[in-house]
Amino acid sequence: MWHRLLSAAVLAASTAVFGCGGGVRPTTILPDGVELRAGDVVLRRGGGMASRAVLVADGGDYSHVGIVVDSAGVMMVVHAVPGEPDYEGDPDRVKMEPAAEYFDGGRASSGCVLRCARDSVARRAAAKAVEVYRRGTLFDHDYDAADTVRMYCCELVEAAYLSAGVSVAPGPRHDVSLPGLSFRDVILPSDFCRSPVLRLVAAF
Repeated sequence: MWHRLLSAAVLAASTAVFGCGGGVRPTTILPDGVELRAGDVVLRRGGGMASRAVLVADGGDYSHVGIVVDSAGVMMVVHAVPGEPDYEGDPDRVKMEPAAEYFDGGRASSGCVLRCARDSVARRAAAKAVEVYRRGTLFDHDYDAADTVRMYCCELVEAAYLSAGVSVAPGPRHDVSLPGLSFRDVILPSDFCRSPVLRLVAAF
């Protein structure tokens, strides 16, 4: 009898710790040695359906982008994201969260950090991103960069830098056509990777 109860307890504990995936829930993929600065552009590759759609449309290595901000000495990431509610009924919106959570292993399989060499520009861009977050900006499911009332991830980062006088995603915009989806003149994550204004700090 006790043997069966002990076995059941061990099984329950194992299920709680390891979950359905058969392994411990991943922690952040952000390496300990990477020091972030305000204005850094951070990209990640996700594994969800929306991420896969972006990867197919873009042909690049990453599906999402955010911008690092300094919140009372703590490096946070501001990003516009769908499908990551903080509570029941939480709308898709611009969020601010710790960099470790942004790069959580359950959301990201790889990532990179890009940096603008002009510190003053980067800080102003970060300040703009915080402003966009604080006004409660919703996610732009129409992917319309001409409308800044709502924003998608790439639009947010580019708009933040444009407010500081610099484009970090220059070049032609893209027309995206996938089954059930059609968007014109969108910015894609790979545009930041090709930016002449940004340099690679870390890829992981």
